[in-house]
Amino acid sequence: MFGALDSLFSKTGVEPKDIGILIVNCSLFNPTPSLSSMLVNHYKLRTDIKSFNLGGMGCSAGLISIDLAKHLLQANPNTYAIVVSTENITLNWYFGNDRSMLLCNCIFRMGGAAILLSNKGRDRRRSKYELVHSVRTHKGADDNSYNCVYQREDDKGIVGVSLARELMAVAGDALKTNITTLGPLVLPFSEQLMFLVTLVKRKVLRAKVRPYIPNFKLAFEHFCIHAGGRAVLDAIQKNLQLTEWHMEPSRMTLHRFGNTSSSSLWYELAYTEAKGRVSRGNRVWQIAFGSGFKCNSAVWKALRDIPAKEGRGNPWFDCINKYPVEVPPIA
Repeated sequence: MFGALDSLFSKTGVEPKDIGILIVNCSLFNPTPSLSSMLVNHYKLRTDIKSFNLGGMGCSAGLISIDLAKHLLQANPNTYAIVVSTENITLNWYFGNDRSMLLCNCIFRMGGAAILLSNKGRDRRRSKYELVHSVRTHKGADDNSYNCVYQREDDKGIVGVSLARELMAVAGDALKTNITTLGPLVLPFSEQLMFLVTLVKRKVLRAKVRPYIPNFKLAFEHFCIHAGGRAVLDAIQKNLQLTEWHMEPSRMTLHRFGNTSSSSLWYELAYTEAKGRVSRGNRVWQIAFGSGFKCNSAVWKALRDIPAKEGRGNPWFDCINKYPVEVPPIA
């Protein structure tokens, strides 16, 4: 966390005393004093800072933090907000033999990112992105969704996080609900009309036609999909009919860093920037999944061109020329 924030303060020129809102999310590690208090103490932040520490909210907590920051900035003018997304797996390593709980040891890795948001008009000229939409979906009322990612004890009393077989189906259902809300906000009218016509044929006329999948490539230039695992990325690519180019940031992030939980979306966006692919007006769709079960989306619009050489603090800066690499198939 300190490394991410040191880099952020150095890159932006913003002083710690200027921060009015601090949001930290870490799902599995929640000490006392909190992680947010640790940052307040380390950087000697203001006594009137609005500080929040989000725990137990899974891999989608990064976008929950962004949504919370958005609402706080709307209520507090002329303010800076910092979101710190990280995860700690060291104290939550599973030492048992339950296969459903061992998977977390294999895919999760350490990671962290710090994001600075501002509602000051003068910052628009130097900002990278504008937050256009944030859509949150929570399926926790359904028992299957609630239990598919669950911290529990195995039959020997060893604590770990269990991933249920229903995870992919639950994630698909949550994504469907999320994009049903997001679609009308971002899709061109022609795509919305096609979706409506197909829906009327299926629900009203009882016609046996395939559900129409909107072409989200018409709404977004870049996709940052939570690198939860290879099966998750394969399923989303198929369902949204995305190309390998669109999936490249997510697949390469999973290849190099593993599943860094809530910070993975920012590693993916950093990859896109390091490749020099972000131009003014480009739209970025971030999609995250997390325990609960939740699916959250954020839509960003680039306010300026972001050249590849603008890489200070970018985790890909020293190796981006080696990517993409070919990922071997699963035997």
